[in-house]
Amino acid sequence: MMTVAVCVDDRMGMLFNNRRQSRDKFVIDDLMSIAEKVYINSFSEELFEDYRDRTEIDEDFLEKAGSEDICFVENIDLAPYADKIDKVILYLWNRHYPSSLKCKVNLSDYSLMEKTEFAGNSHEKITREEYVR
Repeated sequence: MMTVAVCVDDRMGMLFNNRRQSRDKFVIDDLMSIAEKVYINSFSEELFEDYRDRTEIDEDFLEKAGSEDICFVENIDLAPYADKIDKVILYLWNRHYPSSLKCKVNLSDYSLMEKTEFAGNSHEKITREEYVR
């Protein structure tokens, strides 16, 4: 089992035409405040420049992730990994954006454990929701 952290809009959109919806530095700072290490692919590498010593970059990180690992996902369909995910951390922009890739984790299988709001550097309000199966 693993934890995934995903940035989404109000319609669960993650990516549009191979472009991330945001690159808010405060989201990365918030995630790193709760994670010892984060697993990413090269698409997300530039977001974690300040935390290179605490990231693991691997294109197959979702295949290799272990039970205590936190994976930051921007450009991968999570549906094939649904059985491996026991915790979901959503960063919500509280806006509607166009999207070509959506987060397809069925949150009805999870319980909302925590909800926090904070100001970002690109969005005046970002909501972090943590769900556990």
